[in-house]
Amino acid sequence: MPPSATLVARLKVQLKLSIARLRMVQSRDEAMGKTQRRAMAQLLEAGKIDSAKIKTENIIRSDITTELHEILELYCELLLARAGLLDSPTCDPGLEEAVKSIIYAAPKTEIKELQQVRALFAEKYGKEFVLSAMENSGGHVSEKVVKKLSVTPPTDELVQGYLEVIAKAYGVEWPKRSQDLGEPPQYVDNVDDDVGAGSNDNDDGDEDPSGGQRQNDSGAALPADSKAAKEREDLSRATPPRSLGPNSPLHVNLPSPSTEKPRPKVTLNSTELKPNKKMLDSGIAKKAEERKGSGTGDGLPDLNELAARFAALKR
Repeated sequence: MPPSATLVARLKVQLKLSIARLRMVQSRDEAMGKTQRRAMAQLLEAGKIDSAKIKTENIIRSDITTELHEILELYCELLLARAGLLDSPTCDPGLEEAVKSIIYAAPKTEIKELQQVRALFAEKYGKEFVLSAMENSGGHVSEKVVKKLSVTPPTDELVQGYLEVIAKAYGVEWPKRSQDLGEPPQYVDNVDDDVGAGSNDNDDGDEDPSGGQRQNDSGAALPADSKAAKEREDLSRATPPRSLGPNSPLHVNLPSPSTEKPRPKVTLNSTELKPNKKMLDSGIAKKAEERKGSGTGDGLPDLNELAARFAALKR
């Protein structure tokens, strides 16, 4: 007697409900998996490796269950696409793997709609068909389904791979590798001897640290780099006069660190210099005014004026 149309219609309805429930469970498991992975990354960062490995096994089992649900969803879609073959009193060879895989996996899942589909297949094809599917006597059940439903624990290599992938995804350095600091510095025993020898060479006055020849007592010409080095050294040793301060007419602009000029620029403050009585008596101020009024000079006194000023100050 051919199956009634109501049985095939009920199968279609339950297959559609099973597909919807399988998709919903996959979305739920995916969200839970993200939370578990984040928690496991925190355990790795805290150094709790044993706890992380145990949680990794739970994550692996959840991923296996999700893959099983994906396979069962594909089988349900296949049965819906070939629903015309369900009218036959016997199982069509093209549907045997899908039907027996669903019958084999339905009791081991939490999807109640699949269990309803299994009951309808038992009503349609008989108990012997269901028993052969449960025992997988003919080997028609998918090998992937049988493997996903096995209770064997995951291997150490798989757990290690999960840990490394999750640690990399969340930016956790695991496994922690020892940093290569290089070889230790070598201890040199003759450092003091070299320093003493270098100081003796400099005391002789024959060579300059910059590599040029220093000027000797006879006043021989020196290279340009040696002259610049000696000028920098003399400038660093020079000390300003004590009278140089805020009230002094002289103002020294020290060079900034970014400049290459070794000599500071000396300028006059805004204070106007007025000649004193001795300078008026000696006539130096009059000469300076004439020189300034003529406009021929550059504003700087010559050597004769300086000598006259010093002579007037000594009186």
